[in-house]
Amino acid sequence: MLQIVQTRTPEADNLLSKLKARGKLTDESILKVVRRTLSDVQEEGDKAVIRYTRKLDAPRISVKELKVSREEVGEAYSEVPSEFIEAITHARTNIEEFHKKQLRSSWMSTEDEGVVLGHLIRPLRRVGVCVPSVSQLLVSSLLMSVIPAGVAGVEEIAVCTAPMRNRDVNPYMLVAAAECGIREIYKCGGAQAVAAMAYGTANIPAVDKIVGPGNLYVQFAKKEVYGHVDIDKLAGPSEILVIADGTADPDYVAADLISQAEHGPDCAAILVTPSRGFAEQVKAAVEVQGESLPRRDELTQAFENYGTAFIVDDIAEAVAFANEIAPEHLELQVEDPFDWLGSIQNAGAILVGPYSPEAVGDYIAGPNHILPTGTAARYASPLSVDDFLKKTSLISYTKSALAEVTPAVVKLAEVEGLEGHAAAMKIRFEED
Repeated sequence: MLQIVQTRTPEADNLLSKLKARGKLTDESILKVVRRTLSDVQEEGDKAVIRYTRKLDAPRISVKELKVSREEVGEAYSEVPSEFIEAITHARTNIEEFHKKQLRSSWMSTEDEGVVLGHLIRPLRRVGVCVPSVSQLLVSSLLMSVIPAGVAGVEEIAVCTAPMRNRDVNPYMLVAAAECGIREIYKCGGAQAVAAMAYGTANIPAVDKIVGPGNLYVQFAKKEVYGHVDIDKLAGPSEILVIADGTADPDYVAADLISQAEHGPDCAAILVTPSRGFAEQVKAAVEVQGESLPRRDELTQAFENYGTAFIVDDIAEAVAFANEIAPEHLELQVEDPFDWLGSIQNAGAILVGPYSPEAVGDYIAGPNHILPTGTAARYASPLSVDDFLKKTSLISYTKSALAEVTPAVVKLAEVEGLEGHAAAMKIRFEED
C-alpha cells in the first residue's frame, strides 16, 4: 500500500504538490448545497433544521426532540461501561491541566504623565461545538473542544451532534459531554447545525463562536458564516508525517501511519527516511498490520491516495522536507530526537521518540488534537484557551499627557486628511 519514492525526482515533486493541495477547500457542488442549507435555516429556523436532520440522519425526529433531555443523558450512563467513564476522567484531567497553563490575566501599566494602558482579557459568553458522532464517533474531539472553553471561563457551551436513525444520540457522546459538565446538547449535525448556531433558532440560541471538526459540508458552512460569528479553523483531512532512521522500529512506524490513514481516504500517511531498506520494512509491516483491521477499505484508499515513503539523503533533509509540508502531526523517531526538535518550524504537534505515538496525543496526553491541517501549520496553531478569549485594549490619558502628544496626533491626522481627528485633539486645549 505504501509508495516509495526518492526526493528531488519528478514523481516525488508531483506527490509533494498533491499533498500540499489537500488543504484547499474547493468544491462548488458542496458549496451550493451548504449555501442553500444556511439560507433555509436562517429563514425558517427549527423547521429547516428538522427537515435536513430527517433527510440526513433521523427520519422521524421532531422539533420537541431537538434538545437532549436529562432523562436521555441518564439512560446513556446505563449503556456505557465504567471503563469508558474512567478513561474519560483520565483524559479530561490531563487536558484540563495542560490548558490551565495557557491561561493569562488582564494587565494594566502606568506610564509617564499618569497614562494608563492595558489589556482586558475576558472569555467569550457563548460557544457552539459541532462534533461528529455517526459517520465517525469523535468523543475525543468533543473533549478537545469543550474543555479549553470551560478552562477559559466560557459561560455557555452548546454541543450539536447528529442523532442516529432511532433519534438518539450515541450514548458515549452523551456521557462524555456530561462528564465535561455540558448540559446543552442538540440532535443535529452538518451544515444545518452550523447555521442554527450561527443565526439562532427558537430552540438553539445563537453563539459567538463555532468550533469543532466535521466533514466538508461542516467546514464550508463554517467558512460561510465566518464574520457573522467567529470560527476556530477550517479542518481538512488528517495527516501524519514520521521522520525515522534505522534506529526506529518499522512496526511502530507502520502502526502510527495506519492510525491516521484509518480516518478516511483523504488522510495522508507520510514516512521520510534516509533508508530505503527501512522504508521497505515499513511497507511490509503496513500490509501485515492493515490486513486484520476493520477499516481496511479506508486504509487502502488512504495509502493509495497519499501514503508515501520519501527517501532523503539524511535527517537534515528530512526535517527541511517536513517543514515544507507543515504536517498536522509530526513524529520524530530518530536517534537523539531532541537534538532535531529546534529545527522543526512547521508542525501542528510534534511527538518525540518511539513511545510517543500520535494516538496518545489524540486521546490522553493533554495538548489539543484539533490542529492545523493542509500546510496551515506554517501560520496556524492548535486549538487553545486563547481561542475562547477576547482582548480589549485599555487607554487612559491625563490632560498633561494628552497635551504632550497632541502635536504629533494632529500632524498624522492632517496627513491622512482626517481633520475631525485633529479637531478632537485640539478642542481640548482651546481655552488654554
